Amino acid sequence: MTSRILVVEDEVKLAQFIELELQYEGYKVTVAADGLAGLTTARESHPDLILLDWMLPGISGLEICRRLRLTGDKVPIILLTAKDEISDRVAGLDAGADDYIVKPFSLEELLARVRAHLRRNQEDNPDLLKFADLQLNRSTREVSRGNRAIELTAKEFELLEYLISHPRQVLTRDQILERVWGFDFMGDSNIIEVYIRYLRLKLEAQEEKRLIQTVRSVGYVMRD
Repeated sequence: MTSRILVVEDEVKLAQFIELELQYEGYKVTVAADGLAGLTTARESHPDLILLDWMLPGISGLEICRRLRLTGDKVPIILLTAKDEISDRVAGLDAGADDYIVKPFSLEELLARVRAHLRRNQEDNPDLLKFADLQLNRSTREVSRGNRAIELTAKEFELLEYLISHPRQVLTRDQILERVWGFDFMGDSNIIEVYIRYLRLKLEAQEEKRLIQTVRSVGYVMRD
């Protein structure tokens, strides 16, 4: 499962360096160069973690933290800053940041903290299911692929939830029919193929890579 990281940093060379290193580690990275762009991107794309510079043009990193927390956004935020006073660290944490890294920092430390916060966030939110760049939230019933929100009907959501809950596991048509439509379903069994087609049209609307694969004569599997 690919975690999505937003880097909000106005130092171009540093932002590029962080972006390349995170991509090398397998993360999907988006970069914003000022406070307003960072706040807008965070609200629209719902990243899994934000690396946030304190001093930014427009809106400061501290203000971005406050605004995101006021709306209930619990995304892990790691502040990147040259400020090293205890009072500055306290201010950052009070604003809602989860962690604090002082510039200049080692790449190894940054990556270790990123891994730790992503792992903790996944453990804390069992309702959040991810596969590749696809994300499904059971509690809010929101689905997104990359930065794109996807509207699903109730039955499409149930089918996708079942598939994404069993990644890389081949699910037979009977299993899908019983789990999603119920034991007493008396309709046409081709209903599964119809809804798989609906899902693929929506998940691949921008020519994204196919994630729901057909296993001939057996069923379907969520596989990249």
